[in-house]
Amino acid sequence: MAHLSDLEIANQSKLKPINDIARTAGIPESALEPYGHYKAKIDINQVKDNGDKGKVVLVTAMSPTPAGEGKSTVTVGLSDALHALKKNVMVALREPALGPTFGIKGGATGGGFAQVLPMEDINLHFNGDFHAITTANNALSAFIDNHIHQGNTLGIDQRRIEWKRVLDMNDRALRNVVVGLGGPTQGIPREDGFNITVASEIMAILCLATSLKDLKEKISRITIGYTRERKPVTVADLEVQGALAMILKDAIKPNLVQTIEGTPALVHGGPFANIAHGCNSVLATETARKLADIVVTEAGFGSDLGAEKFINIKAREAGFEPSAVVVVATIRALKMHGGVSKEELKEENVEALKKGIVNLERHVDNVRKYGLEPVIALNAFVHDTEAETEFVKQWAKDNGVRLALTEVWEKGGEGGIDLANQVLEIIDEPQSFNHLYDLELPIEDKIEKIVTEIYGGKKVTFSSKAQKQLQRFKENGWDNYPVCMAKTQYSFSDDASLLGAPEDFEITVRELEAKTGAGFIVALTGAVMTMPGLPKKPAALNMDVTDDGQAIGLF
Repeated sequence: MAHLSDLEIANQSKLKPINDIARTAGIPESALEPYGHYKAKIDINQVKDNGDKGKVVLVTAMSPTPAGEGKSTVTVGLSDALHALKKNVMVALREPALGPTFGIKGGATGGGFAQVLPMEDINLHFNGDFHAITTANNALSAFIDNHIHQGNTLGIDQRRIEWKRVLDMNDRALRNVVVGLGGPTQGIPREDGFNITVASEIMAILCLATSLKDLKEKISRITIGYTRERKPVTVADLEVQGALAMILKDAIKPNLVQTIEGTPALVHGGPFANIAHGCNSVLATETARKLADIVVTEAGFGSDLGAEKFINIKAREAGFEPSAVVVVATIRALKMHGGVSKEELKEENVEALKKGIVNLERHVDNVRKYGLEPVIALNAFVHDTEAETEFVKQWAKDNGVRLALTEVWEKGGEGGIDLANQVLEIIDEPQSFNHLYDLELPIEDKIEKIVTEIYGGKKVTFSSKAQKQLQRFKENGWDNYPVCMAKTQYSFSDDASLLGAPEDFEITVRELEAKTGAGFIVALTGAVMTMPGLPKKPAALNMDVTDDGQAIGLF
């Protein structure tokens, strides 16, 4: 069956009614809000906190490649392996975005026999969460433009509005637009633009909020722009935080689904990892920690982006620390970092592995900088040769690194038993966890610490625009926020073509954005786009639907 597509495997899987999954997870019936037979939302107010919270296992990865490393697949497979070992476990994942689903990246429900289900529902408008976030974001844009049209009593400078509209689609034509054209009754003309929904600050806030009340407070702190005197204007000034929170009152509830093997799964929120902080919601993770002894969760892209932000932004905000970290690696990704093209990955090449292993080495070192001991999940692919696999195993042995060959794509939970056992050993060991930086450090020092200690760079250069923004942020009292780096996922540097483990490079921060609602400063580097475009042949070309409503070609 291994030759079947992910969708075909998903469709052949027998799902349990969501009420049964909830019962398995210990979710009271009063907390369950079913969305059909196999999905539900959870009313977090009805889930009791027994005081003893579950341990968090973070799944991260080496620097990703276009070949794909299978991080979500390993996350799901590991949770199924722990479930098979009779552990009380839940998995907590991000929701896929429609833009990448129709573009090139694909969905985010795992793959093969390690998937969360129903995969087509999760990949397409899952329980309406992203639509609610899009609506709340764009309602705020409407309120801003209406305020200016109706007299602008706050004195908002329409040239200095930071807030953009969003759409859950890759659409490059909307990156820069002009609104308000057509005469006096159509509003005040101004430049605007669209981001993708997963880059919205509303998304980041939903994923960092600890309650509906906290969500409203964070929304009220959003800086939408500045007055003519350069004073910040917030949502609280517009007095619409209540209306925006109301739009999100259902979206804030975590979504319950299941894996192919019946492990309870919470799938909720999905901020981009190379633009925002790339983690599922604090509420989903904390709800899972109330219900399970072990929570397996992931952070987007490599450890330089996802794990760094998980630890320094999400875990710090939520007040927990990970008990174990899994770093997903593949032989084909290591070969790409060693200089092999995507077209030649099926050929054995141990020499390229020797060159590319430096990328994995740096990710291991980075995890250790947080006082955590990683386990490498070597995710097996069909074209891996024995010599290549043995080289990586020997490298791990020589360097004192834990490694487990992982075959969850082909075998489900059974293929992750070795990984699960190694994770269980680590979570019982004492850790000396620490954050990378103190919040009291100036913004530029936090950025420099990330670039020099995690990326391996030697220097940070700030554009003149970024320097002026740093000064303004200090004057506004925004110095104590953590930093969220917006950077290419393919390289430790800000140049996507610098693979492996580059050193002595400089990173240029071209612009900064103050996300005062979410509570972090975004540092934009390189050519990272907050509204991606579609490729020449988008995945949408392979998609269709049967006459009875079955999806086709969804991976």
